[in-house]
Amino acid sequence: MKKPWYRQLHWQIIIGLILGVLFGVMAASKGWSAWTRNWISPFGTLFITLLKLIAVPLVLTSLVSGVASLSDVKKLSRMGGKTIGLYIGTTAVAVLIGLAMVNLFKPGKNLPADTRTQLQAAHQSDATNRQSAADEVKQRGPLDFLVDIVPDNVLAASSNNSSMLQVVFVSLLLGIGLTLTPDEKSKPVLKIFDGLMEAVIQIVHLIMILAPIGVFGLMVNTIVTLAQDDLGQVRELLSALGSYCLVVVGGLAVHCFVIYPILLKFFTPIPVRKFFSGISSAQLLAFSTSSSGATLPVTMDRCQKRLGVSEEVASFVLPLGATINMDGTALYQAVASVFIAQAIGMDLTIAAQATIVLTAVLASIGTAAVPGAGIIMLVIILEAINVPSEGIALILGVDRILDMLRTVTNVTGDATVATIIAASENQLEEPEEPFPAQGM
Repeated sequence: MKKPWYRQLHWQIIIGLILGVLFGVMAASKGWSAWTRNWISPFGTLFITLLKLIAVPLVLTSLVSGVASLSDVKKLSRMGGKTIGLYIGTTAVAVLIGLAMVNLFKPGKNLPADTRTQLQAAHQSDATNRQSAADEVKQRGPLDFLVDIVPDNVLAASSNNSSMLQVVFVSLLLGIGLTLTPDEKSKPVLKIFDGLMEAVIQIVHLIMILAPIGVFGLMVNTIVTLAQDDLGQVRELLSALGSYCLVVVGGLAVHCFVIYPILLKFFTPIPVRKFFSGISSAQLLAFSTSSSGATLPVTMDRCQKRLGVSEEVASFVLPLGATINMDGTALYQAVASVFIAQAIGMDLTIAAQATIVLTAVLASIGTAAVPGAGIIMLVIILEAINVPSEGIALILGVDRILDMLRTVTNVTGDATVATIIAASENQLEEPEEPFPAQGM
């Protein structure tokens, strides 16, 4: 029996999101920001912390079970090659879309000099902190990212969500080891991981009961943090950076609602409308948390139950995607870097923009799936094309809003690739929660 609409997760999240925005605006207009941060925002923090808590166990158990269940290293190699190829390919397309949009509309040329000065002054301290973090990354050698993938301590890597790439490596290695182990010895271990994965999934279901309240708290906190008891600040900021925001949002929309549907149309039997309806809960959660890693449990659940992606494919492709697939982040980095160059009067050559493509694609692989990580990688891209990295102060004021939107694109890309891989491996099954028949 189908649940009534008010008991469906995506509608509950939508209601929480809308109420959060409305209450946030009211709190900012009435000067309740301090009270709101003390008594409302902690519910959002608690929710996202619970999601982060379960992220490492979910990635570890699902990847080990998913890889070991392939039972064939050749099959793993084939599926892994297709997955990584698609992730890198869609990221490169996203960067090219971003560059095309920002070169076509030139939003940086529309920024008045006095506005530029005000924004730089308002966010200079934050920009300096981001610069320091980026300097640490820059000092590493060109192949240090490969060294960083391999942890020297499994437990230490598992205790830090920013080390998710190391957890993925260990999980893949353990899964491959179990695949090569004789059945009589590997089966007992696999049963343990399968049982742990099922327990983790049940915990996810419990956490998601809090989703509407958590989303409400997150949205309220976002509004009052941006407004700071003065809604005029939000209006002025959005007005000054409106062209930049529109270019980023337009690029994300093209990638999300044109490129992904084309891929789905040609490589899967799933109707586009059904796909977006199926992952709507994950998209809404991605929007409110700004973290594809925190959204991973819901992405996996929706892909399996609403799209029919097999557990084997979902357990392998989606955790990998939450770690290395950052289409929205890469597109935003391309737009932001050229926007900053335009705003300070620099013209980027074709070679410099080619450097943006290469750097953004490679940087997306190592970008942590947590809020705000993309801005640090943006500093590195700016340095690579000799644009003053202090220019990030121009865009930090609207970064939180755009971070929410680009995370939606990241999660949508993960689900798209998982669906394509499942179709190519003949592992698209009958969804547990089927949709009514519809065209498109």
